Amino acid sequence: MPPGITLAADAELSAANTGFMLICSALVMLMTPGLAFFYGGMVRVKSTLNMLMMSFISLGIVTILWVLYGFSLAFGTDSGSLIGWSSDYVGLSGIGLTELWDGYTIPVYVFAVFQLMFAIITPALISGALADRVKFTAWALFIVLWVTVVYFPVAHWVWGEGGWLFEMGVIDFAGGTAVHINAGAAALGVILVIGKRVGFKKDPMRPHSLPLVMLGAGLLWFGWFGFNAGSWLGNDDGVGAVMFVNTQVATAAAMLAWLGYEKIRHGSFTTLGAASGAVAGLVAITPSGGSCSPLGAIAIGAVAGLLCAMAVGLKYKFGYDDSLDVIGVHLVGGVIGSLLVGFFATGGVQSEVKGLFYGGGFEQLGKQAIGVFAVLAYSLIVSAILAFVLDKTIGMRVTEDDEVSGIDQVEHAETAYDFSGAGGGAAARRSAAPAPADNAAAAAQTKQTKKVDA
Repeated sequence: MPPGITLAADAELSAANTGFMLICSALVMLMTPGLAFFYGGMVRVKSTLNMLMMSFISLGIVTILWVLYGFSLAFGTDSGSLIGWSSDYVGLSGIGLTELWDGYTIPVYVFAVFQLMFAIITPALISGALADRVKFTAWALFIVLWVTVVYFPVAHWVWGEGGWLFEMGVIDFAGGTAVHINAGAAALGVILVIGKRVGFKKDPMRPHSLPLVMLGAGLLWFGWFGFNAGSWLGNDDGVGAVMFVNTQVATAAAMLAWLGYEKIRHGSFTTLGAASGAVAGLVAITPSGGSCSPLGAIAIGAVAGLLCAMAVGLKYKFGYDDSLDVIGVHLVGGVIGSLLVGFFATGGVQSEVKGLFYGGGFEQLGKQAIGVFAVLAYSLIVSAILAFVLDKTIGMRVTEDDEVSGIDQVEHAETAYDFSGAGGGAAARRSAAPAPADNAAAAAQTKQTKKVDA
């Protein structure tokens, strides 16, 4: 998010910026269903619906919590640089219809709904690490607790006026720390508590629908333009346009770098690699794209694509079961993008801050490192504690038998694909089979033929 901008006292609501931000908010909302498809295609058939629902339920839960108290905690009046609170924001009940967000030309309502979409997708990102094995009720309760004690405070640290990382000068244009590192570290904390899937490192556990993965990746890429370009909260000075361009070029570079690594390492260009590489680039440019040039964005994307492709294999080396590579892509990509601000910031886009490659020294890099590791440590530790408490009370995991048979049927009483009404299936085979009498005759004839042959 941009730092506070001082406007003239007679600043008026901008219809152009307001319309732009409402469109961006809708784009970011679309990212959560896109994420559901992306994750849903990567799991096995028996877990598809559960994976979709783990994202969709966040749309319901976080929306209500945000209105009740989340917006107040994240963006209310600062208290001790750690949390916010404003009674006018509770229930969004004390906000004037055309009241402007401080320093901008958009209404508070528009800023609140834009930030809501960030709050929704962040816990949904965590779900990819937990595929196949978590009770849906426990997951829903985890979302409630996690956004309350982790996401809302961290959002205030990073973006809230008075938040300690905001005041320190940590640059996070659209969520490298607050969204991606936050979610990735939480995913690691939870899986260290709940353990591995049945068959991890033994069964192949291949994606059941790569077209679904590609569809989800495309929706994420499309929605990410609202996620990133919208985070300037308007485009009167062209910074949002630069961020739009940087989002595209970094994503392209990351996809190509991931595919190049795959070809060298494994001998093939895979569709899963293309989708994963694109997401890695989107993650890395999220914190950094408002401070670098398009050439810098290409470098950031390429570095992220390469390093994230290498990082996804760490789960097999260290034995943690990150089902859909949330840690390898979102945690690692978020760290890369956040730290590279300290190298590639030009001083000519969102602020005058310069990185190491532009004569700025190590100062900004040091600030970025503090932001990265503060959010990582807090989210990792608190998320592990929340998972441990839930696991010891209501239980986080389904039973082993339920996991093996399929979590969709157990938790949702549905399956993703029903072929019972399709032609050419079991029903068609039964109709084409001989009558029972004919079966008996055929069996007797076969038995007699074997005797003759003997």
